[in-house]
Amino acid sequence: MSSAPFLLTPLDAAHVRAAFNCGSEPLERYLREQVTQDVRRRVAACFVALAEGQRIAGYYTLASASLLLADLPASVGKKLPRYPTVPAVRMGRLAVDQAFKGQGLGGALLAVALDRAVRSEIAAYALMVDAKDEAAAAFYRHHGFIALPDSPFTLFLPLATVEASRKTENSAR
Repeated sequence: MSSAPFLLTPLDAAHVRAAFNCGSEPLERYLREQVTQDVRRRVAACFVALAEGQRIAGYYTLASASLLLADLPASVGKKLPRYPTVPAVRMGRLAVDQAFKGQGLGGALLAVALDRAVRSEIAAYALMVDAKDEAAAAFYRHHGFIALPDSPFTLFLPLATVEASRKTENSAR
């Protein structure tokens, strides 16, 4: 286990991907084999937490997406314009190397992703995720995400909620 500070940066070719081991073969394979193509084609952006030089301790991806208005909880949907979809940012992947688990890196990467989505100059209503299993869904619910009524592994967090929470924290200081 390492206690090194992390450097957060966009993925580049110098970062060591082969040693990344999060315990999920699909997430490891994506980082090794697919992410570079997705970034080059501009279908996803990948950000990494580096430790010990170029070693990847964790990563996440973001892409543009949309949520069907009809899929949102009625209490949320009634407050939105009557467009068929609302813009969103999709966190496609979030993974932490096993050597760095238990240090809060997953939550920190999620916070950075939320901050990046809030600060974007392109409007988006929410950050959404497709949890791979119940443990992942529980992680996102713990951080305030709401499951879609008919799809419990698809969760979202309104970015206005994030902004309001940050304003409250800043005024308390």
